[in-house]
Amino acid sequence: MREFDYIIVGGGCAGLSLAYELEVHEKLIDKTLAIIEPRVEYKRDKTWSFWKVASHNFDDCVKQSWEHFSINIPGKTNHLECKNYPYQSIDSGLFYKKINNKLKKNKNISFLKNINEINTKNSFIFNSVPNIQKKHFNLWQHFCGLEIETKKNVFDEKIFNLMDFDCEQRESVHFFYTLPYSKNKALVETTWLSRMNDNSQKDYDKQIKDYIDKHLKIKDYTITYKEEGAIPLFYPIDKKEKNKINIGTAGGMTRLSTGYTFLNIQEHSKYIRENIENISNSKRFKISKKYQFLDDIFLRVLDKHPEKMSIIFFDMFKASPKTVIKFLSNKSNFWDDLNIILKMPKLTFIKALFY
Repeated sequence: MREFDYIIVGGGCAGLSLAYELEVHEKLIDKTLAIIEPRVEYKRDKTWSFWKVASHNFDDCVKQSWEHFSINIPGKTNHLECKNYPYQSIDSGLFYKKINNKLKKNKNISFLKNINEINTKNSFIFNSVPNIQKKHFNLWQHFCGLEIETKKNVFDEKIFNLMDFDCEQRESVHFFYTLPYSKNKALVETTWLSRMNDNSQKDYDKQIKDYIDKHLKIKDYTITYKEEGAIPLFYPIDKKEKNKINIGTAGGMTRLSTGYTFLNIQEHSKYIRENIENISNSKRFKISKKYQFLDDIFLRVLDKHPEKMSIIFFDMFKASPKTVIKFLSNKSNFWDDLNIILKMPKLTFIKALFY
């Protein structure tokens, strides 16, 4: 059976990001890599969006970038600016094409459908497939988005709507999210933060149709793309094993309070590349325990008091947008954290420490 120096299990965002990072920094000139990915073809299937608080390899895959955004609850809208940290949206189709075109030029890199095709005994494995044990009390961020195109120019492409809570909550946390790519094209997404036990929340198509009709006041449009997914707001099982590192969501790279993962994946990939020669003995890369602690409290409040969350999110953004963005993107300092904490309902969060 064939043997490889490195094996990446899962050729999605995390696996391909790591492979690309190793390839462009010439770490695979005299090393072999197998990428285990069952999909038959790569095509656009996801949209990855984030605040650009750090550089990354994929500026040429950005579909749109914004320096202004809004958040609203019934009767109130807050318009905010993010020029220091623009919000970017990456087209997965462009991302896959860029990386695969690069990787195919290196004969040391092989794509395989099944790990059983190779001998893994002497390989170092990077695994991006999360080991998730579904439990009824686990919280998820589940969503569905439609990209629509209109005949008339109806969108302001310079501002996106991060959260619109003016919608049915159904005893959970629910908001809409709109990314205008141009004056006549936008991604409209319905997003839930819930235990995902209630299938009535999954009438996504109806939710989006009603929102487009009644809130955006758009009647004439065509659907050009659809995506659907669920992000666990809990850490998958991540056992420490010899010659194996979990990456992506499997490796704890999802920020639980936000679902943001893309930039964490890029930073993890960079860390692995910098330490690849001694990766077996390197310290494991993790999101700071500070954020793990704060996210745990935040999610306890979300679970116990979903009816308060729209106001909590809205009030959070009464702090400086730069401060909030740094906090949500793992880049905040003590004073940033304090500024955010002071915007929260004190008693509710103190009680959450004892749930």
